[in-house]
Order: sequence, then structure tokens, then C-alpha cells
Amino acid sequence: MKCKNYLLSLLENIPLWYEDVHTKHNYRKKMLELAGIIILGILAQWVAWKFKIPAILPLILIGLLFGPIAAAYLSDDGSKWIEPIWNGTKGFFPADGLYYFVSLAISIILFEGGLTLKRSEIKNVGPVITKLITLGAAITFLGAGIVTHYIFNLGWEISFLFAGLIIVTGPTVITPILRNIPLKKDVSTVLKWEGILIDPIGALVAVLVFEFISVGGGGGFTKTALMEFGKILLFGTSFGFTFAHALAYAVNKKLIPHYLLNVVSLSTVLLVFVESELFAHESGLLAVVVMGMVLGNSKLENLKELLYFKESLSILLISILFILLAANINMAELMLLYTWKTAVLFAIVVFVIRPLAVFASSYNSKLKLNEKIFISWVGPRGIVAAGIASLFGSKLLKQGIEGAEYITPLVFMIVLGTVLLNATTARMFAKVIGVFLKSSEAILFVGASGPTRLIANYLKEKGKRVILIDSNKNFIELAKKDGLEALQIDIYNDTLNDNIELNDVGYLMALTGSDVVNKDALNSLSSTFGEHGSYKIASSKEVLEATESERKSFFTPNDDYINLSEAYRENPTILEVEIKTEKAYYNILRLFSKEEKSIPLFIEKGEGIYLIPEFEKTAEAKENLILSYLGKQLFIKEK
Repeated sequence: MKCKNYLLSLLENIPLWYEDVHTKHNYRKKMLELAGIIILGILAQWVAWKFKIPAILPLILIGLLFGPIAAAYLSDDGSKWIEPIWNGTKGFFPADGLYYFVSLAISIILFEGGLTLKRSEIKNVGPVITKLITLGAAITFLGAGIVTHYIFNLGWEISFLFAGLIIVTGPTVITPILRNIPLKKDVSTVLKWEGILIDPIGALVAVLVFEFISVGGGGGFTKTALMEFGKILLFGTSFGFTFAHALAYAVNKKLIPHYLLNVVSLSTVLLVFVESELFAHESGLLAVVVMGMVLGNSKLENLKELLYFKESLSILLISILFILLAANINMAELMLLYTWKTAVLFAIVVFVIRPLAVFASSYNSKLKLNEKIFISWVGPRGIVAAGIASLFGSKLLKQGIEGAEYITPLVFMIVLGTVLLNATTARMFAKVIGVFLKSSEAILFVGASGPTRLIANYLKEKGKRVILIDSNKNFIELAKKDGLEALQIDIYNDTLNDNIELNDVGYLMALTGSDVVNKDALNSLSSTFGEHGSYKIASSKEVLEATESERKSFFTPNDDYINLSEAYRENPTILEVEIKTEKAYYNILRLFSKEEKSIPLFIEKGEGIYLIPEFEKTAEAKENLILSYLGKQLFIKEK
């Protein structure tokens, strides 16, 4: 009887036991899927870095593959392998959970974009870039809005929301495409700064258009709608402005301990977003963009550290976000694009509106015709456009706005299309159009001390482009006062490799007082900036013990940094001596090896300027040349 009762009890509890096991199985499956998304996202970021392509490309492709494509062609039961929204059996976010996650993630990403927008940069980047982010943005906004309205028969509100979203390009898509294309400095500068400055401006335009649509309810903009829109502007700007100044005050007054700085800043961004939303629905994104812009232009200590933290956090969020957003698209939405209208819209946006914006913005500028054409060709849309499109598209669908289902797929089409077009053709097009630099002759100096600045100025006077980098703020300021290009940056900072304005650098010279830094500079930067040669100042030990082959990588054959500094103190002037015969050439070099306070630097022959080790490798005759040297003036007699 006891056995029978036990069996009956066991059988009665089997459904509960099965349900418990099934629930645990689902939890484990969710955990594995979430871990897989993070791993795939970071892997996509690494692939993008390795192959120098925008990260958004592999991220969206992974999302589409594991989402709508898997559901349509790969899954046995027709379900997505990654299901962002809970459908009763699988998914990550219940109901509106994905919407809230996207809102918070986009708020952090836009805050970081706002931090990078500086008033001083807008003033200094030149009239072409200023016009591109104002006149050019307006042309793109109006042109794309009108074209979308008439091609897809969408309402004006939806058409202009789409137009606002595709204004942005962004440095995350421009930089990887141009990183390995040597361009003239003017061209790379325009593309770089347009991408940096247009991101928060385009986002702000899109936010304002979306909120105008939201308060208008999709049908005529009444007095009430205008009042609501004004409320959004008021609370968004006031919350962003107020909290930005409050955070800057707290940081500068040391009210926040250093180890809590980043997390307090993050929590403040989220607080501003949520509080602004409570007072005026849909004002949160505007508030965080304003907050970022105000903080970025304030005298905030630790701003760089804050930017690095937000950048790392944004990379993680973007990696997760875009896989989920792409996976959330349904095949029905993708099929909306399966029409000739999509190709026509893409062609007009890329081949008509973009060139029109560029040529109007660069009218009467110093840019040549081929340079304008190349800038017109390179206009990939980026992460901000895709992210905000998904967020706004889902919001407007819930509000029942007609045509809202087109927002996400159309923007994703423009993003993927422009990134693929530019990533695959930019290098070839640069060669065809004649903006590709055939030789990289610019010189990058690691170190900006007195002797280095003197040498850089000498080369600049000879017509060379020189750039100095140093972590010492005072050295960089002195270099800039001398009229030299100089960047305050650490050689261990990866952003140096991403600087597309240095694409024409072909020589690397490491001239710091630290031999460790010099060696590390050659190891990490030679492949990028040392196409024609990488040289460093020798250490005291190397001067005595180095082999002949090792000396070929030295800036000067027989001198260390101490000798260089002493020669600079003896006479901070670079002198020149003419050499007519090969015998005189070698005799003079022997004389310098005995003279401690004079250091030979360059050999000039014809139009070429060479370091001594570099000149020794050439087939040039050692006669009828000019030798330049630093330090004590020598009275040289040719023999």
C-alpha cells in the first residue's frame, strides 16, 4: 500500500517536475543565447578591426542571419535562432522590454556623441565642414524627405523622419573605410570631421522630427501638438543643461571619488533620461544629447577618462544592440524593400542628394573637382542612424502611425547599402578619380622635445609634412606655437592608428628620452606609419654595442638622446655643409664621430632628403650633396 501511494504521488508530481525542469532548461538556454550574442558581438568587432571594415556591417549581418533569415530558411519550426521579444516560448525581453533596453542604450550612445561635439572644433575645421554639417545636412534632409514621399507615397512626417535619420555618417563607419587609403590631408580632414560633428547634429534633428510626429499624432499639427512639442524642447534642453552643469560642478569640486566617477556619470545620464521622460514624454533623448554637448564644452576635469569609459560601454552596447535589432526585423518588413522603388531611392540618395550637398557646401572652396567627387562618393550611414531608426520605428508602430513600418527597413537598407558600396569601392575609386596618394612621404615624430621640434621645423621648411606626437602637454603646446602639426597622444592609444589624417605618413622617427618608448613605438607603429622606414634614437648601450645591421635603424649612427640634447643646448640651429666628393663624404662622417657636440642629421641630394642610415642604403652617388647637422659649428675642409 505504501509503495502504491508513493507511485501515485510520484505520478501526480510528474507534470510539476517536468514544468520545473522545462523552466530551468529555458533559463539555461536564455543564458547561453545571451552569452552567445555578447561573444558574437565582440567577435564581429574584432573582425571589423582586423579587416578594417565598419563594425556595423558584420553586426547587422549576424543579426539578420540568426533572425529573419534563420526563421525563413534555416529553422525547422520557422522560429528565429535569436528572438529579441518573448513570444511565449522563447525570447529575451517581455512585451515592451526591448523598447526600454534600446531607449536606454541609445541614450548612452547619444550622450557619448554629444561629448565629442566642441564649439571650438566647429569654428576651426573650416568653412567646407561647417557648411556640410549645416547647409549639406539641410539639403539631405529636404531632398531625401521629398523623394521618399513621392517614391513610396509615405506621409510627409514619416518621409522627413527617414530623411533626418540618414543625415548622419559617423566616425565609426568613415574611419575603417579610409584607414588604409592614403589621401590628401584636406580630403581626409573633411570626411573625418563631418563624421564626428554630424552624428549628434543628425541625431538631434531626428529626435526633434520624431517628437513633432509623436505630439501631432500623425494627423495635422494642432495648437495642442505645438504646445506639447514646445514642452519637449523646454524640458529636454533644461534637464540636459542643468544636470550637465551639476555633474561638472561635482567632478571639479572633488565631490565624487575618482573610482566612482564613471559609474556616477553613467547613472546621471540614465537619471536625466528617465526624469526628462517623466516630465515630458519623448524628451529623454534630447536631454542626454544636450547634456553631452554641454559637458563636452565645459571645463571638466577627467573628460578624457570619461570619454574612454563611455566609448568602451558604447562598444559593448552597440555589439548587443545591433544584433538584437537586426534579428528583430521580420521577413515581411524586409519584403517591403523588394521593389524597384528601393533601388531608385537608394540611387537618388547616394548619387544625387549626397553630391548636391557636397558641391553646394564646397562652392568657392580650395577643394579640387576630383576631391569634391570623392567626398560625394564616400558617405556611409552609421550606427546612430540604424539604432534610432529601430527605436523610433517600433514606437510609431505602437502609436499606429501610417507608414511607420517602412522606417526601420528603409534606414537599414541605406546603412548596409552605403557601407557595402564604400567599403568595397572607396580605394579603387580614389585611384580612378586621382585623389589616391601614390607615395606616403609625411614624417611622424614620436616625441616633441626641443631637439625634435627644431628638426621638424627644418624638414617643414624643406617642404615636408611633419607631425609630432607626445603625451607631454607642454611640448605639444610649444610645437603648435612653432606652427607644427602636433597631437597630444600616447603611443599606446589605439586611436592613433585610426587617425585617417595620418594616412600619408610613410616615415616614423622615435626621438623620446625613453628607449622603452622608442622601441615600443617602432614595434607598434612601424607597420602603419613606417612604409619607407622606421628609425629611433639609439640608447647609450646601443651606441657602444650595436652591430652594423642594428645601426641601420638608428636615427643617427653614433649618438644617443643625451648627445642629441647636448648638441641642441650647444647651438639650437641646424647648419649645412656642401660635400662634392665621395672621399670628402666619408672624411666628414669620421670627423662627426669624434665630435661629441655636433650630430649629422640629413643628406640632401637633388629633391631627396635622407637620414644617414637611409642614404647609405640608396644607390645615390656620395657626391654633390648637402649634409645638415645640429650643434657646434665645425670648420670643415674637404680633402
